[in-house]
Amino acid sequence: MVARTPRRADLDDKAQAFSGQLGRTIQRLRRSYNLSLSELSEQSGVAKSIISQIERNETNPTLATIWRLSQALDVSIDRFLAATEEEPFVEKTVRNETPEIVSEDGKMRLSIIGWIKTVEWLQWYDVVSEPGGVLESDAHQRGSIESLSVLQGTFEVEIGGKIETAVAGESLRYRCDTAHTIRCVSPEAGRATMVVILKAAVME
Repeated sequence: MVARTPRRADLDDKAQAFSGQLGRTIQRLRRSYNLSLSELSEQSGVAKSIISQIERNETNPTLATIWRLSQALDVSIDRFLAATEEEPFVEKTVRNETPEIVSEDGKMRLSIIGWIKTVEWLQWYDVVSEPGGVLESDAHQRGSIESLSVLQGTFEVEIGGKIETAVAGESLRYRCDTAHTIRCVSPEAGRATMVVILKAAVME
């Protein structure tokens, strides 16, 4: 038996810790999609026994296996790997570095305040609108949910021929996987927070 050097032992310990975090991440994502081990195996092409071993931290998966699982769980591999990191951090974005989306009429602005690492499944925005501002949105991916929480003024949402209105302190939640329109209908400027959950909301 070959004795481990201190450096080798440290690397082995870190690899074991990473593998354990990865296994917990796979299990959490699989359960969030209500997938059984068999279903994830069928979708990923990775044997059910291997997935089970990964979740129990009994094996170190290859990069190819990680890639297949990330694709089956519809998560980019960099975010998939980043999800295993548990170190605390503080990240700051200053105002002039915050990207914006502007409506075609130029009256409504959405500051993208969400985290870039969650953009594939969770997005959130600070919405500011002049009176009469209109934002027309195409359909998001199937099963997506949007939540508009009004902080100031009055907004209305039109989707599928139905219109609902909300004033300050109220929220509107709706499926946004069909074309929809948001309007600021108050005589004064409006402000709201918008959160978009992409396909994580399983409504079937």
